[in-house]
Amino acid sequence: MEKILVSACLLGDKTRYDGKDNFFPFIRTLNQKYDIIPFCPEVEGGLPIPREPGEIKGASIVTKDGKDLTKFYQEGAKKALALCLYFNIKIAILKDRSPSCGSRFIHDGSFSNKLIDGTGITARLLIAHGIKVYCENDNLEFLLKEPKSSFSSLRKTSRRSPNDKKTLNKKNR
Repeated sequence: MEKILVSACLLGDKTRYDGKDNFFPFIRTLNQKYDIIPFCPEVEGGLPIPREPGEIKGASIVTKDGKDLTKFYQEGAKKALALCLYFNIKIAILKDRSPSCGSRFIHDGSFSNKLIDGTGITARLLIAHGIKVYCENDNLEFLLKEPKSSFSSLRKTSRRSPNDKKTLNKKNR
């Protein structure tokens, strides 16, 4: 069964900076078709629960009072990538607006709750390595659809007329 990396907080794990979760019920429906691998890059990078919130400011992730947390976020991103490579994970569903997992929006670094277009450190690293990253705000219904069989699409594209068969036989002699 194909595996998908999912932000642990979206599964109901209380891994957010404030000790809460971001439970997203749709993820449970994916269990029918995928092995769900929960992961929190911030916790795996060494940050506690609860913790001071961090925001991306330039090339760093800092707390409101300026404490640099970048190394923890980078470590968590590296561990997420290592997990994806080890299990051949090609899809991740990550929590948007997070300095780790944001794939569409992140906070602007002013701690004023203002959002900007951007990606978190983990999302950026996974994308750079060819992993498709989605967030809970994306339409994820396509993940439940059955892919078209490569055999059926091959049959459609390889139909030949009786004349083609004769031509092929003459060429192969």
